[in-house]
Amino acid sequence: MMERFELAKERLDECLKEQFPIEAFDRYFKEAGSFLQKMCEQYLEIASGEFDVSKCSMEELEAKNRSFYENVLPKQYETSFLNPAYAVKELGEEFGRLLSFLFTEFRKTIPFAYEQKAELFMIRPELFLEVYSAFVYEMEENGKLPSYETIRQSVYWFVSDYSDIETLDRITGQVCPENNFYVDIIMNSDLSDLRYLYRYGVYISDNEMRIAAFLNAQSEDKIKLMAHTYVEGYRKGFEMAGKDLSKKKTVGIYYHVGFERMLREAIKEFRGLGLEPTIYRALVEGAPFNRQYAFDHRDDMGLFWDKHLLHRYVDVLKNAYEELKEAAGGYAGPAVVEVFGETPFAPASKPECVSMSEEAQKIFVEYRSQNGEITNQYIKGEERSFTIIAFPLPEIGEPFEEIFDEIIRINTLDYELYKGIQQTIIDALDEAEYVEIKGMGVNETDLRIHLHKLQDKAKETNFENCVADVNIPVGEVFTSPVLKGTNGVLHVSKVFLNELEYRNLRMEFKDGMIVGYGCTNFESQADNEKYIKDNVLFRHDTLPMGEFAIGTNTTAYVVAQKYEIGHKLPILIAEKMGPHFAVGDTCYSHQEDVKMFNPDGKEVIARDNEVSLLRRTDRSKAYFNCHTDITIPYDELGSIVAVCEDGRRISIIEQGRFVLPGCEMLNKPFEE
Repeated sequence: MMERFELAKERLDECLKEQFPIEAFDRYFKEAGSFLQKMCEQYLEIASGEFDVSKCSMEELEAKNRSFYENVLPKQYETSFLNPAYAVKELGEEFGRLLSFLFTEFRKTIPFAYEQKAELFMIRPELFLEVYSAFVYEMEENGKLPSYETIRQSVYWFVSDYSDIETLDRITGQVCPENNFYVDIIMNSDLSDLRYLYRYGVYISDNEMRIAAFLNAQSEDKIKLMAHTYVEGYRKGFEMAGKDLSKKKTVGIYYHVGFERMLREAIKEFRGLGLEPTIYRALVEGAPFNRQYAFDHRDDMGLFWDKHLLHRYVDVLKNAYEELKEAAGGYAGPAVVEVFGETPFAPASKPECVSMSEEAQKIFVEYRSQNGEITNQYIKGEERSFTIIAFPLPEIGEPFEEIFDEIIRINTLDYELYKGIQQTIIDALDEAEYVEIKGMGVNETDLRIHLHKLQDKAKETNFENCVADVNIPVGEVFTSPVLKGTNGVLHVSKVFLNELEYRNLRMEFKDGMIVGYGCTNFESQADNEKYIKDNVLFRHDTLPMGEFAIGTNTTAYVVAQKYEIGHKLPILIAEKMGPHFAVGDTCYSHQEDVKMFNPDGKEVIARDNEVSLLRRTDRSKAYFNCHTDITIPYDELGSIVAVCEDGRRISIIEQGRFVLPGCEMLNKPFEE
């Protein structure tokens, strides 16, 4: 490996001294080659032990960190070949898109340098040299650029050939706890010295510095409360679902850099439950250095998707899981620490970006489906669980510390109090044949949600009483609707889904399936529909309504209004602030046959719908491998009414307030 490294670095150094005859391509090779040269130097510096954050000044570390991201930060990005629009302008449509994608591959050397993953690092400089040599050879021999297809094939076979080591590394990172780079940072760094943040290699902004410093200043009791709420939610998830946590050996931690002090305490608690942490690089987030960059490259695989690549990806995934079968069986599921508060992002649509053809979209959807099926074979849905908790970042604005304390309060609301109130709502809803939801003011929602018929109301229920377990904080009751008879329009004036903004998001349902959709983000209706299809429907032609829920966390809503942060809250909290509707799979995806009981002992029987039931005849048609919650806030909510078979109407909410007897406490935050 070192011989390969030395040969590649020597040739890379030579390339940067050469002059490619076509000026725009010369600039591309210089920009990409210089970046790889810089990363080779960093790899060697870490390998030799010369890179020691404790021996560098904060200024030196910041400068080095910025140097790895300089050509992708918003200002420099406009004239970087990482920007598909600029690359197409300078290199032409075909080579511009392909070489811009190629540059994104070279950027993957950053984590591999820090983690010292030699082969995963080396294959990138070698790919650069292969492509560069093909350009040089064709110019020297024939006086022209190589054919686009020649270069595309080189990159295609790189993507295909190395998918085995890439996939094995990914699955290993997710299910195997040994020698974990990220756990070592959390457990063994001097967290009082913020230079430890530069051990990651991820982009470090003021957010990461401030949140780490903020947590360092908190009392031990507050840190333990945060960690305990997080870990206890995970434990309760297994307990509530009747799953045996003692059979599991590992827990997958997802987190944002800066939360190490809390996570150190959480890992101790997880170990007390018999679980070792696993952390994979893609699940460790630093600052979002340029969300437009990520958006621009979201469809790059459209350059390559074909049936061969589909089968190759499926085969290597099976092989990786088979090799790690025992470790995968011991994996208990993810424990996620989300963050929120960043400036909302509304992407710009660029025609120069790669756009997936219809055929590529179908192959991508098929791959996602098979990926989900294979993963569930080795990490069984009926045996795993999860938890998610969210905290704000300093970027949310002033007063950050007050907002942080309010979120801790929201995350630790009285479990028993909400359990009782939510049971009152469930009892009313269980009388209903269907539920009517109507918007008010600018909101044009008009929906009818059809419910399953209960055979024995003394023993069965349609709605799960969701308190603070897997989804922290408390505050919702939810069900999987019957699709037939679920009709109407869902509308919300503004909503953020997976960090993307949607204005006037509108969806129409017929028998529970999406039959139309739109928004007003872009001038072109076609661009709006594509935006939703790509990022909400995940390129499916339609999706079912997989969930209907009523959020009860009015405390969270009032806090959001008080500090004007509603548009910055994650769906984890926002879904508790009004009714929400998920498009995609049900909440019980791949676990429908596992019986679920509420705290009152009743079985939640609404775990299936007409689509998920297809798993009994053709599993490929039963799951979509996506689930996106869309919330109507209380101030846009006209009414929620349970309509009984005999015509009785039971009002749950009117004009954004709870009117069902027994729920009066939920209105108190509005009055404070």
